[in-house]
Amino acid sequence: MPLFKFNNIKITGMAGAVPKNIVRPEDFKDVFGEEEVNKFMRMTGIKETRRTTKYQTASDLGYTAAKALLEHKNIDKDEIGALIFVTTSPDYRRPATAFVLQKRLGLSTETVVFDVGLGCSSTVYGLQIISSIMNSSNVKKALLIAGDTAAKTTNPKDRASIMLVGEASVAVLLEKDENAAPITALLRSDGNGYRYLIVPGGGYRNLDASREVKVCKDGNERSLHNSFMQGTSVFTFTISDVPKALKDFFAVTNTTPDDYDCFSFHQANLYILKQIAKKTKIPYDKMPLTLPKYGNTSGASQIINLCDAYGDVEGKELKVLFCGFGVGLSWGVSSAVVNTSDILPIIEDDTVFEEGIINDVMDL
Repeated sequence: MPLFKFNNIKITGMAGAVPKNIVRPEDFKDVFGEEEVNKFMRMTGIKETRRTTKYQTASDLGYTAAKALLEHKNIDKDEIGALIFVTTSPDYRRPATAFVLQKRLGLSTETVVFDVGLGCSSTVYGLQIISSIMNSSNVKKALLIAGDTAAKTTNPKDRASIMLVGEASVAVLLEKDENAAPITALLRSDGNGYRYLIVPGGGYRNLDASREVKVCKDGNERSLHNSFMQGTSVFTFTISDVPKALKDFFAVTNTTPDDYDCFSFHQANLYILKQIAKKTKIPYDKMPLTLPKYGNTSGASQIINLCDAYGDVEGKELKVLFCGFGVGLSWGVSSAVVNTSDILPIIEDDTVFEEGIINDVMDL
């Protein structure tokens, strides 16, 4: 199995940003009916989510989080040697959005930057990728930025997703430290599930996909430019493959749930999280939840959890177990030691990179 271990790299900062706009499941009672909405809230635990404005993107929120983090840690921008942006919600088909973030943050041309196209597993995969870069180079400080704005591709009448998705982005600062506790990761993927979570239109396979909205097999209205989720297949994956990966991680690292202070998992829904905890004997009270306040925030959720739970806690060292799973299919488990003094409280922001809005070819 792909297991990675890094002995000289430390997470030294975390920040998360969410939009100010609040959307509640109750707002959809006129669309789906009171009974359907109440059932959704019981199953998922979601009471409200956050949504971006029309031109606000995941990179806007990521920029806000990264800027706040660099200022809080008093980091010289020229010291950042790598920036990775992990998202399924890029600003453009090209260039990679990481270049936009590099420009906005004022990072040096000596910085390696690129995007990675992952969603709910973006934190665990992103930590591995950026740690690998640092481990094999002279890069001493690096930024991982991750986030999604999934509501922008969700049909407003899609009862399977529209009340579920929240929008957020996060930034993580990593630094070389010879005395650091190891960062360990186990990663898995299954391309057989590529259709389980998909937006079929708009990519190079189908540039001119129809925008006609139709009633799909599951009774939800969508066009090819909307997000599709095969709920049953995704559910089966999350309560079988994800617990197995966690058990394998415990076995190969010779640890148990008792060895960890905090289990920061992707916020899929409340029922799934309870099932994972039950199957792996993970203490549910050690699993921070942000579903009630922010909904399913894709790959940002693991860091959003920590910012929400520990953003105001000083000087406490946590051994954290991260777990992300979703689109791809892609999933993984990662462990790291984090000091709560390095975790910022969640930031609310509606800032938009106005220069990046291009509505006319004459603007180029």
